[in-house]
Amino acid sequence: MLVSSMTAGAAKAAAAEAVGAVSAEGAGGAVGVALGKRPLPLTSMSLPPPFWFGGAASCLATFVSHPFDLTKVRLQTIIHMGKDPLSLQPARMLKTMWSIGRSEGLLALYSGLSASLLRQGTYSTIRFGLYDRFKWAVAGNDKPTFRQLLFCSTAAGILGGAFGNPSDVVNVRMQNDGQLPFNERRHYKHAIDGLVRICREESPRVLLRGLGSSTHRAVLMTVSQMTSYDAFKDMLLSWQWKEGFGLHFTTSLLAGLVATTVCAPLDVVKTRMMSAHTHDGKHPLRIMLHMIKTEGFPSLFRGWMPAFVRLGPHTIVTFIALEKMRQLYSQQ
Repeated sequence: MLVSSMTAGAAKAAAAEAVGAVSAEGAGGAVGVALGKRPLPLTSMSLPPPFWFGGAASCLATFVSHPFDLTKVRLQTIIHMGKDPLSLQPARMLKTMWSIGRSEGLLALYSGLSASLLRQGTYSTIRFGLYDRFKWAVAGNDKPTFRQLLFCSTAAGILGGAFGNPSDVVNVRMQNDGQLPFNERRHYKHAIDGLVRICREESPRVLLRGLGSSTHRAVLMTVSQMTSYDAFKDMLLSWQWKEGFGLHFTTSLLAGLVATTVCAPLDVVKTRMMSAHTHDGKHPLRIMLHMIKTEGFPSLFRGWMPAFVRLGPHTIVTFIALEKMRQLYSQQ
């Protein structure tokens, strides 16, 4: 009886210890056991960062990049017949910025800032948030493969582009308003006013104008920006680079260069479709072909330098801020 009682007590103690171990490990331990791996503690390092981190970092970067974004939109909506090599020169961008500031005032360089912040608050929040969630879903604590990164960035880009399209329409219109004839200007007070007036004066369907090219661009942007950032970061880390500002600056600069080049043609087409007063129903591909035929192939890259000057600092500030947020979050 005594031995039996001691055996039963030992069994209960062992069971209690096992339950406690499973509780301490939580979901991380359960996943580890299921995959035949050593259980990992469920800490903030093993979880994706909060969903809103990417959107907050992008909004911060917008204050730096908005004047360049506005200049890029202005250059892309200038209609040139035939080739115009000056439109691709850095001097053209600076001249355009100087002209805007002199004729419309320095504050005009921040026209449409509210729409840009609204766009980043929707488009970038969803892109970055879902990208991290998808990476966690397909790889967990393991390092995701390049194919997995492509899948995650593509899916995040589709959803981000779709949800961010209405604010993107308002953003492009507000930035382009200053160069229109006075009687054709829309004079939106802010982003919400633009959304309301478009629905009231035109149609809610106008907010979906350019949805196809916008979504395609969002996919290309997310794939080229986020996937290349992770790929460049892994490559430099394998070359014995240390985690820190230098690594984050270099990888984000390279990611911005790749994203600008990949997205330039669709970016030009999207801007033209959204800024138009009427929609002719042409497919983005037909618009590209028409531009090549009437304006030359370089027209697809019109405003490339302003786009890079805008996207470069924006990408750098976004990823540096995002990495800092992640670092602070992991230390909690």
